Amino acid sequence: MRGTSLVDVIEATRPGAAQRTVNVEGQALSVVVPAFNEEGAVRNTIQDIEAALKPLGIPFEIIVVDDGSTDATAAEARRTSARVLANGVNSGYGASLKRGVKEAVHDYVAIIDADGTYPPHYLPAMLEMARGADMIVGDRGAAMRNVPLIRRPAKFLLNSLANFLAQRKINDLNSGLRVFRREELVPFLPLLPANFSFTTTITLCMMCYGKRVVYTPIEYGRRIGSSKIRPMDFFNFILLVVRITTLFNPLRVFLPLGGILFVLGWLKLAYDITQWNLSETAVFAFLASIMVWSLGLIADMISRLHLRP
Repeated sequence: MRGTSLVDVIEATRPGAAQRTVNVEGQALSVVVPAFNEEGAVRNTIQDIEAALKPLGIPFEIIVVDDGSTDATAAEARRTSARVLANGVNSGYGASLKRGVKEAVHDYVAIIDADGTYPPHYLPAMLEMARGADMIVGDRGAAMRNVPLIRRPAKFLLNSLANFLAQRKINDLNSGLRVFRREELVPFLPLLPANFSFTTTITLCMMCYGKRVVYTPIEYGRRIGSSKIRPMDFFNFILLVVRITTLFNPLRVFLPLGGILFVLGWLKLAYDITQWNLSETAVFAFLASIMVWSLGLIADMISRLHLRP
């Protein structure tokens, strides 16, 4: 099979072109599909995955993890060739993905939602790109036309914070379409949460740990059924971004925080001088900034000792 160029890879992301241009010889793929109450879409999603991968002639498997669905999701999945795992009770999106990754038998693993929003025809090109990277992420685009307007400000704020803390531009923080080397993700499994912040955590863990994460543009479809994300999840995402960054790159959190306290101390001191006075507030702000910076240095030392790549 001939080698491929960058043009081939780009062309391969277009509908109907993936199987003709990519070179995935010698690779094998496990596709994990978490599903919760997706009886209207899961069967079509599995069939689309098969249609995308069968022409490649490579070993692959499809693992559907039914997360305690109360409808016919599991029954619909079992009518296909997919291997169906049942959680029994609703354990969470992340818990389903972790179980699927642990059960995967191939070196490369893809994750894709069961709701029909991520077209499986991108998988072949993403698998080929994974030869030279640790994780390939489907980039839904900055606009994300099918995301409700009410959720876009929250996404913008979350992405801006993640970009600042990770010290690089993150095209799509929580895309649900990814292909990665299984061995690269397994060490992070204990850190990954059981809820919807799973994909956000993967992104931050990989980037903060120096792994090569590559984005490729995809079309994001309109979902079948209702969204499982709730407004409270936004605040959990914010907390998660700060926690993961503190774990891998603590100075990125502690230095700015200490800097804010230090500047506030100087501003209060400048005001106190005009009043011929030195308040406790200015002194406490200076001391607090020193304490925060000291904690940051200690946290950075611990991080480097225990979380070496």
